[in-house]
Amino acid sequence: MPTLVNYSGNDALFRGATYANLMDSSILSLSSCMDVYYPPLKRSRISAAAPFVFIEEEFVQKKQQPSIEVLPDECLFEIFRRLSGSQEKSLCASVSKRWLMLLSSIRTEEIVEAVSEKVSQEEEAESDGCLTRCLKGKKATDNRLAAIAVGNAGCGGLGKLLIRGNDNVCGVSDVGLTSIARGCPDLRVLSVWNVSSIGDEGLIEIAKGCHKLETLDLSQCPLISDRALFAIAKNCQNLTSMTIESCTRIGNDGLQAIARGCTKLHSVTIKDCPLVGDQGISCLVSSSSNTLTRVKLQNVNITEVSLAILGHYGRNVTELVLTGLQSVSERGFWVMGNAKGLHKLTSLAITSCRGVTDVAIEAVGTGCPNLKSLSLHKCSFVSDNGLVAFTKNSACIKSLRLEECNRISQYGVLAAISNCGSKLKALSLVKCMGIKDVVSEAHLLTPCQSLQSLSIRDCPGFGSISLAVVGWLCPQLKNIDLSGLCEVTDTGFLSVVENCEAGLVKVNLSGCINVTDASVTSLARLHGATLQMLNLSDCNRVTDDSLGSIAVNCGMLKELDVSKCAITDFAVASLSCAKKLELQILSLAGCSHISDESLPYLADMGETLIGLNLQQCKSLSSSMIDLLVERLWRCDILA
Repeated sequence: MPTLVNYSGNDALFRGATYANLMDSSILSLSSCMDVYYPPLKRSRISAAAPFVFIEEEFVQKKQQPSIEVLPDECLFEIFRRLSGSQEKSLCASVSKRWLMLLSSIRTEEIVEAVSEKVSQEEEAESDGCLTRCLKGKKATDNRLAAIAVGNAGCGGLGKLLIRGNDNVCGVSDVGLTSIARGCPDLRVLSVWNVSSIGDEGLIEIAKGCHKLETLDLSQCPLISDRALFAIAKNCQNLTSMTIESCTRIGNDGLQAIARGCTKLHSVTIKDCPLVGDQGISCLVSSSSNTLTRVKLQNVNITEVSLAILGHYGRNVTELVLTGLQSVSERGFWVMGNAKGLHKLTSLAITSCRGVTDVAIEAVGTGCPNLKSLSLHKCSFVSDNGLVAFTKNSACIKSLRLEECNRISQYGVLAAISNCGSKLKALSLVKCMGIKDVVSEAHLLTPCQSLQSLSIRDCPGFGSISLAVVGWLCPQLKNIDLSGLCEVTDTGFLSVVENCEAGLVKVNLSGCINVTDASVTSLARLHGATLQMLNLSDCNRVTDDSLGSIAVNCGMLKELDVSKCAITDFAVASLSCAKKLELQILSLAGCSHISDESLPYLADMGETLIGLNLQQCKSLSSSMIDLLVERLWRCDILA
């Protein structure tokens, strides 16, 4: 075949024309049925006495010549791999699916060297993997991947590819990934979600062709097994981040290969992989390089062994997420903390792990001296004793989040705040049903001068008594979220407003149905100079008086939500007339007393508004809303 392709002589094809002329874009733009003239391989004997015969000054074509489409794939392949630039390749790829797939099958090393040297230095410099492509649903097909592989080579090179499939359409297979592997050597990020038609072969080709791969994200790919990870470990030494989720054929052997081959690995996420156990996780954590800084394990079949090794060898781990580890007992978490290898751990999140008890959480507080953030979700065996012990032993804790921890009571929360008097900055309580609004001995507690953000959401037992203590205990609050606390009244909230020394910046009282104008007017009067965001959604006892006070005092306010409040057109007029107020986002959704009379005032606020919610305002006419949309063309209006 090389002899045939490289043949040249007196009878070369298209005598006098170069190959570049042959593949000129004007020629390639012709339809596939266009005839091409092939001169004979041997010279015909021509008598000097016999002149050429011309009919109407043109040659007579007596026999139709064959189309280029009759050439076998081998010949077209040899032609295509001699194309000099990305534009010529793209033009050829647009001729037919056959040409597209042939072009996408050419590896970088298969391009003829004499031609590839013609590529300008500028194009080579641009091919550095700066492009991102995302294919979703029906758009995720092999043809599109082949087109990406051919077309992006001269536009900066493909650096990030995301494929998002679905259960109904499986348009991507190993063929598509093979095209990317052969045409996109600069690929650094590959993310494949919910694609059941991709198997090991496609990922093996990626490993062979994309040696710069740094991030691999595989989710719900049931055909991919350990064989693919073997290839990644062998060829992609630059891999730094790997996520394996719901891949039922990937197990310990693949993870062990990654641990041995990918020595730069920093982040690992393993989720819902039933074949993964202690051997795979332990090998990843205890590898000689030990560069892991982020580890996330969810619903994997590991035991105390893995956590013990993690606690001993995870000396570089800074972020750890453990979810649904049903086979790990209290001893596993206790050993992880007491192994004292997690000295650099700053963030720990644990969800639905039965082994997390008071003893375990106390050990974590002692063994992780640099822990700054702790999140416990559905840890039903952690009580006040464990929380108090943790806050006493933890030297650097700054953020504490407790969600659905129903053994935590008011005492545990207030004691934890008191113990972290000079370090805790953010506290979040969500759906903790064990908290009851009882009188506590607040005088025994030490005020927390560091707490700036407090979020207590959907805790029905948390009422005004508890909030009053918090107001006295936390004088430096800036952000407070009390959404869904039906038991909070003006008495409890006013304690926070009046004792806060720093100046509140963000306040969320959504769903606090017992808060009235007394709280809002005091908030506006005392903190109007600092308040930037206020949410009063579903506070149906808030009226025009509150908005009048806001208009006068809150010159820094940018976001205001008064959805389903008892306000009228007069409140909107007050906001519009405020000279210093420059609202950017305003929500009036569900305010049934807002009518067309408010629209001129809303139009006057249009210079600063970028978001306006008028949904379910039944007294507003559609014609007036259309007029407002036309006038406030810069504002995103929901109606």
